[in-house]
Amino acid sequence: MNLDDPGALKRFLAKHDLAPRKGLGQHFLCSSRVVNAIVAACADCKGILEIGPGPGVLTGPLSEAAQQLVALEVDERVPAALAESAPKAKVVMQDALEADLGAILSGLPEPRAVVSNLPYYITGPLITRIAEAAPHYDMAVLMMQKEVAERILAKPGNSNRGSLSVYLQFLFDIAKVVDAPGGAFMPPPKVDSLVLKLTPRRNELGANPAVLFPLVRMAFGQPRKTLRNNLLGDVAIKGHLDELLAEAGIQATLRPHQLEDSQWLTLANLIDKLKDQRLG
Repeated sequence: MNLDDPGALKRFLAKHDLAPRKGLGQHFLCSSRVVNAIVAACADCKGILEIGPGPGVLTGPLSEAAQQLVALEVDERVPAALAESAPKAKVVMQDALEADLGAILSGLPEPRAVVSNLPYYITGPLITRIAEAAPHYDMAVLMMQKEVAERILAKPGNSNRGSLSVYLQFLFDIAKVVDAPGGAFMPPPKVDSLVLKLTPRRNELGANPAVLFPLVRMAFGQPRKTLRNNLLGDVAIKGHLDELLAEAGIQATLRPHQLEDSQWLTLANLIDKLKDQRLG
């Protein structure tokens, strides 16, 4: 069933009483260009987990291309619609923020993909949940607000760079798939979107994640402050902070968005070493 035409989608939504709900942040995709780009990005995947399938504009073609597709949904109106638009899909009624994504993915054939048109109001938490499940899939193809995507893509030195940028770039190789302007959705949102492809990095991180990622979060606590001023809040390293920064080759006046990946790793390893010495 072809639902990537606005007229066909409008009739289908009316048939199933599936008007977009503002409270769920629903903006249904209706662009064949965007649908085709996402399906092409997942072309090699046999198992797909789609989060938030809605009426099935993506679900239909994805389920036809893959061996198995699980659609995770919270809207009780969706299963009846998907039975018509994507009969091969298995619908699981569960909140993606609470579901065991790893367990669901482990039941799918490899290679596996996670696909989602991320609701704007839970984009950050949902990306984090998807990132945590990275050992269980080969790629994530995610549509999000363009402003968020640009922050995720921001390189060192770019003032758009934040803790999410650093976190995701350590864990994934990230590439742009396709632009999705507001007109590609029904109803059209007031912002444009962008689809990113995140491919998990399987190599060693280079630092203890239990030290590295809390360090990054604290360092970006107040992004306009210097890295040093943000890290003064960590009582465990406060008395050694200037020494740690000097040993890592980091100027005390740098702001967190200016650090290179290698500097984050060096600083995290020095802090880890300091904490080990204290325990010893």
